[in-house]
Amino acid sequence: MKLPIKHWSHSSLMAFLRNPLAWYKRYVEEIYDTPRTPASIVGSAGHLALEHFYRGEAKNVAMQKGLEYLRAISDADIDFGKLKTRRAKKEKRAAMEREYLQAISFYLERPPRHKVLGVEVKGVVSVDGLLLPIKAVSDLVVVSKIEKGAVDIIDHKFVASFSKGGAEKTLFMIQAIFNYYTVRELFGKPVRRFIVYECKKTKNADGSKQVRRYEIDFQNHEEDFSVFHRLLNDATTEISRRRIYLPNPSDMFEGENSFDIYRLGLVDDSTR
Repeated sequence: MKLPIKHWSHSSLMAFLRNPLAWYKRYVEEIYDTPRTPASIVGSAGHLALEHFYRGEAKNVAMQKGLEYLRAISDADIDFGKLKTRRAKKEKRAAMEREYLQAISFYLERPPRHKVLGVEVKGVVSVDGLLLPIKAVSDLVVVSKIEKGAVDIIDHKFVASFSKGGAEKTLFMIQAIFNYYTVRELFGKPVRRFIVYECKKTKNADGSKQVRRYEIDFQNHEEDFSVFHRLLNDATTEISRRRIYLPNPSDMFEGENSFDIYRLGLVDDSTR
């Protein structure tokens, strides 16, 4: 079976399911010129700040690292949508900074306490029953508080609104299993839980908590592992066959870009 990629990750799988042509451009041709949304950049800045914080930096230093990252992003790398004037873009960038500073302040005001074993843990592992290796990055790997000798995985998300469905959200479960396998292999310990902290970027008018916690206990999700294996192997089989990669103009993130690629014929005919 000839395959165009070396491994799956959560982001590449979601990209393939959402928009195969955009997936092909990024993960097969490895072209990364698509501008990023302001929300994704704010999220990356927040992740960078927390990486420094959990590595031992002071709160103010960690916050500054994220702010410097955000300010270093050029306008050309930001998808401003309908904003075209220099003034409008400048105002949007200022709003991004406010969102970032507010969100990270909410989190660091009372950060969750864990015994941290690893920060930004990256791995590519082979899994019995899967046709391709998988790759994942875990924000934190920590000592589990509910099972001796086990570890938990911590993930942070900076959001405009809290997720509906909580821990049962399908996207959380798929990401959790990617991280489960990589952490289990890298640490050689049982992996008990995947814990997500969602930090809301705007202040709640009612004064309610700005950080919400979701928990997936892997012991209660055996069936989801079977579905995960079937989904990945079906996706692997799908990319192994000769096909035409069609755009998805309705994709709110990359629809226009994928259609431009299709219109201009920039995908190699050999993929057909």
